[in-house]
Amino acid sequence: MTTDRTHQAAGRPEPAPSVEELEAQERRLVFRRFTHDDAWALGSLLVEMARERQAPVAVDIHRAGQQLFHAALPGSAPDNDAWIARKRRVVERYGCASYLVGARHRAKGTTFEESSRLDPDTYAAHGGSFPITVEGVGVIGAVTVSGLPQLQDHRFVVEALERFLADRGPAASG
Repeated sequence: MTTDRTHQAAGRPEPAPSVEELEAQERRLVFRRFTHDDAWALGSLLVEMARERQAPVAVDIHRAGQQLFHAALPGSAPDNDAWIARKRRVVERYGCASYLVGARHRAKGTTFEESSRLDPDTYAAHGGSFPITVEGVGVIGAVTVSGLPQLQDHRFVVEALERFLADRGPAASG
């Protein structure tokens, strides 16, 4: 199973973003609309990025309870699908990124598992699931990656969302 590991860069752990930085990502990464075609394009971008990096991930996009995109790349495993479901449920329940939910608990000196009172086999506040937020509507779904350490999963999704929204110009992003 994926654990709360951090990426090693130059022998030092990569610093985790603050709660404020994570909240700013969510305010910035907003769609004007999100269609089936957008799910295909975003999912395809994530798969392309993963192939370039030879990342052993599974990618999933849900909107309003419907799976619109799913891909499992070489090196991923059925366990990644279970992690996707658990992280996505956190986004659906809390309306924010799974990593942010975990970070808020850590900032209070506790863990999600200790203080949420939710079944850890059903919910995981680990990085990798990010809300799909539509301007004027709110959270309508989630884009999720599993297969890397949780901070890398989170940053991978954020990078893809930034690229996706930048490519669509002001008409697509908030």
